[in-house]
Amino acid sequence: MAIMNVNPTRMQLSKLKKQLLTAVRGHKMLKDKRDELMRQFLDLVRETKELREQVERELENCNNHFVNASAVMSKETLDGSLLSPKQRLNVEINSKNVMSVEIPQYETGARTSDEGDIFPYGFAFTSFELDDAVQSLDKVLPDLIKLAQYEKSCELMSAEIEKTRRRVNSLEHVMIPRYQETIKYISMKLEENDRSSRTRLMKVKDMLLDKAHHYSA
Repeated sequence: MAIMNVNPTRMQLSKLKKQLLTAVRGHKMLKDKRDELMRQFLDLVRETKELREQVERELENCNNHFVNASAVMSKETLDGSLLSPKQRLNVEINSKNVMSVEIPQYETGARTSDEGDIFPYGFAFTSFELDDAVQSLDKVLPDLIKLAQYEKSCELMSAEIEKTRRRVNSLEHVMIPRYQETIKYISMKLEENDRSSRTRLMKVKDMLLDKAHHYSA
């Protein structure tokens, strides 16, 4: 591990020790964040899988109703019946912060409160199979929007987990070892300088004593 290009001084050593302490603390916080994100992500993935399976079953049922309707109605009548919808679904998008990730929150509401407005046609020239198809589609629509919310949340959380994982690995395998190696190098350098200074002082002392008392004689 390459050491940092810094001057081996006591001031720099003190500064690096503080930075190492901050890096270790940040590493622990990021690991905790990653682990909590992973826990919530796995829970959300399980919920998304269950909801997707439910939506696929509902869509299959809805498709069967439309197939039955097309079997007893002409294509022109069927297309004309669905040409001018009366109801409209409004989707309001908000967000919720989960571990610094902005998770979308979709809230839906119909334009009118009349349940009959989901049928954009009269009942004189249409079949009950078409009614069943429209009702099943109206039933599955909120689940579809909820599934979109869950899948977008999974995507955002997955990206944040990957980003956090990279930061944890960078701190754990690069930054913290580099700080440690640099601190070790500076400490050894300072100890070496201290030993050299003591040796020089002892030599100077011996020279002064020899000059004053002629020990060498």
